Amino acid sequence: MDPDKTPSLGAEAAVDGNDKEEPFREAKRPAKSQKRKREQGADTMDTEDSVSNKRPQFPPISGDKLRGPDEMCKVPVPAHRYTPLKENWLKIFSTIVENLQLQVRFNLKTRNVEIKTCKETQDISALTKAADFVKAFVLGFQVEDAMALIRLDELFLESFDITDVKPLKGDHLSRAIGRIAGKGGKTKFTIENVTKTRIVLADTKVHILGSFQNIKTARTAICNLILGSPPSKVYGNIRVVASRTAERF
Repeated sequence: MDPDKTPSLGAEAAVDGNDKEEPFREAKRPAKSQKRKREQGADTMDTEDSVSNKRPQFPPISGDKLRGPDEMCKVPVPAHRYTPLKENWLKIFSTIVENLQLQVRFNLKTRNVEIKTCKETQDISALTKAADFVKAFVLGFQVEDAMALIRLDELFLESFDITDVKPLKGDHLSRAIGRIAGKGGKTKFTIENVTKTRIVLADTKVHILGSFQNIKTARTAICNLILGSPPSKVYGNIRVVASRTAERF
C-alpha cells in the first residue's frame, strides 16, 4: 500500500465518525406509467397540432351545386285507376309542376307515371314528395287528401293486409272487412274523424294516411275489429285514447 494514502483515509474516517450517520435514501424514480402518459400526452398534442394544421376548409355549397344530375321516379298505375287518373290529371299535373317544379308525364306503354327533376327544381325532397303524392292517389285516396303529403312533412302512408293480422278465409274474411267498413261506411268514417286520418279499404288491403301517432291509433282500432271486437267496444277505446291525446296538447 502507498504510505501517502493511509493518513488521508484515517482523516476521512475521523470526519465521518464526528458527523451523525444519516440513513441512505433511495432515489424515487417516476413510474413507467407516468412516463408513458407524459409521452402519450406529448404525442397527442403533436398530432392535434398537425391535424389542426392539415384540416381542410370547405366553403359553403350553393343549392345548384348540391343537386346532382336529373333523377326520375316511376309510379305504376293499376288498371282500375286509369279512369280516376284521367279525370283528375289536370289537378295532379298542376300540383307537381307548379308547386314542386318537376316534370311529369304518363307513359302509355309502361302504364307508369314518370316524374323527373329539372333545372327549376330547388327542393331536394321534391321528387320524393311527388312520388308519395301520386302513390297515395293510385292507392285510392282523394286528390285533396293526397296533397297533404306535399304540404305537410309529418304525414305518412302505411299499408297492410288484413290476413297479416289474422289468417282469415272465405266468409270470415268478408265479415272482417264488413266490421271495418260498417253499415254504409259508418265505422270507417268514425275512425277517420276521431283519429284524424284517412282510410282506404281495397279488397284485403288497408291504407292509412296521417301522422305517426294517429296512424298507430287507427291501426290498433282496425286490428281489434279484424280480431273480432264489436264496434261499440272499439269506439270506447278510441274515445279514451282521443281524450288522453287532447289533454296532452
